[in-house]
Amino acid sequence: MNPIEFVRAHAPFDRLPEEAIQQLARALEITFYPKDTKVLEQSGAKNQHLYLIRKGGVRLERTGLPVLHLEEGDVFGYPSMLSQDAPAFDVLTEEDTLVYRWPQTAVTRLLGYPELAEFFTKGLADRLRLNIRSELPGLVNLDLTLPIRTLISRPPVFVPATYTVGQAAQVMREHKISSVLVEGEPTGILTDRDLRNRVLAAGKGPETLLQEVMSSPVKTMPASTPLFEALNFMVHQSIHHLPVEEDGRIVGLITDTVFMRQQTQSPLYLLRRLERTRDLADLAGYGKELTGVAESLMQGGLGASEIGRSVSSLNDQLIRMLIGLAEERLGPPPTPYAWMVFGSEGRMEQALLTDQDNALVYESESPEAVDYFEKLAGFVVEGLIQAGFPPCPGGYMATHWRKPLSEWEKLFRHWLHSPMPQELLEAQIFFDFRSVHGELSLEPLERLLAQSADHSIFLAQLARASLKFHPPMGLFRRIREEDGGVDLKKGGIAPIVSLARVYALEARSQAKGTVERLQAAARENKLSQDGAETLIEAFGFLMRLRLREQLSALRRGEPPSNKVPLESLSPLERRHLKEAFLQVREMQEALSQRFHTDRLG
Repeated sequence: MNPIEFVRAHAPFDRLPEEAIQQLARALEITFYPKDTKVLEQSGAKNQHLYLIRKGGVRLERTGLPVLHLEEGDVFGYPSMLSQDAPAFDVLTEEDTLVYRWPQTAVTRLLGYPELAEFFTKGLADRLRLNIRSELPGLVNLDLTLPIRTLISRPPVFVPATYTVGQAAQVMREHKISSVLVEGEPTGILTDRDLRNRVLAAGKGPETLLQEVMSSPVKTMPASTPLFEALNFMVHQSIHHLPVEEDGRIVGLITDTVFMRQQTQSPLYLLRRLERTRDLADLAGYGKELTGVAESLMQGGLGASEIGRSVSSLNDQLIRMLIGLAEERLGPPPTPYAWMVFGSEGRMEQALLTDQDNALVYESESPEAVDYFEKLAGFVVEGLIQAGFPPCPGGYMATHWRKPLSEWEKLFRHWLHSPMPQELLEAQIFFDFRSVHGELSLEPLERLLAQSADHSIFLAQLARASLKFHPPMGLFRRIREEDGGVDLKKGGIAPIVSLARVYALEARSQAKGTVERLQAAARENKLSQDGAETLIEAFGFLMRLRLREQLSALRRGEPPSNKVPLESLSPLERRHLKEAFLQVREMQEALSQRFHTDRLG
């Protein structure tokens, strides 16, 4: 590969137009440094060049201590070159090293190109966002970041509240539409499903008044809402028609068929399938279809967090459907209850199928309740297995974890007042709990967690438990691979999730999602704004990288994993991965110092 081809293939130059590349070619200098050469000196002479490593490697040192290792494709020298300050690090070659370099005057002329300026002037969080934007392929379906007004093709059709269902059906036939809005305060809606389920199936005639069978008040969303939020809302609410509001009035109505026409693998298609499921055998293939949904959403421009919310909403609907089937077979429950999920499902951060993490809480204990909920838990857990969710290896499923609310409260108090390290290591995912179905309020458990900020020993032990996994950084802060790859979950995702959990509990936040927890911690000054923002972007970068690699593995017919081979990453991605890991390690060290985890027995 000739020099200019190498330059063109590496960040940040890979985004530059051809005329800028040619300017770089004319100013390029090729320099060789033997091993152990000090290229730049901390607090020494001002740096006049930008460097790109062609072969070999260098390490950055501060006061004699290694800070960072750079390798082929990495750039260095730009902070001191742009600021004209003395270098903040010593830069020493670790082996014979060939570099390409450009004088400061040549680089300054190119800073008019935003592709170059953004790379040099923005922090890690901004560069991670830039990387994700540049990674998105040409959108083959629908850009889900667009506002929902883009799908409005015609004005809504209203009928008077005095109409009968027969009259409304005639209007729907004349306009060739599947729903009408019903005038009044509040506005109502009648859909073709309502005609089937609330009129025909109920044995009612065409003279039935709309007020008896319509849905009111109608659920609407602002026209400026991004399409992915509208999609999530429709899945979560299990609705197929969504009126769109602008300036206080309904200006249009979008349907699930519009989404499914625009997107071949839509969450709403899978939602329809779940609604038609009447037998556990019908769930075969759910996992494959869910994977297709995740891939489609990724191609639609969504970040990993948005994809996680969409997929988790579908899995919520799957659980509700299974519980509905169970109650049909078992009869009504003997006491109010709640089906609880935790872990990634509780945080609404699922993407592909993972182990089950669920539990059951019921109001009062009796022999009848024990028997009923044992059968209900068995049915639902088996249904999830049929759908492709493997059992939890640790047994964290409702078939094992079923207790009356009073017992759950006692358990939470035990964790708060007598926190044992090993117990918290295993139990910390319970603090991500979320109710998916049932009338029983989990507010008593939320209230107990809100008190955790008053229990310094609990928070300290939880902080220590959160430090179990560390970024895989070795000598000179090189990324270590094990068994053919870097474990993104253990090395970065799980540590960020754990950091967010501790900081959010300290901030008395009831947020469950990792991003929301970090934002809450920053608002309460438990975490700096810059620290929270960097962790949020690092989390999104790692989640997206893992999802991309898992989808690629499935396309190759291989089982998905949390690992990614370093050679499969671009030089820019490797650099961002290293920076993200270093930031996580730095935040872990800060958490350890904050809670003095080294002093715990």
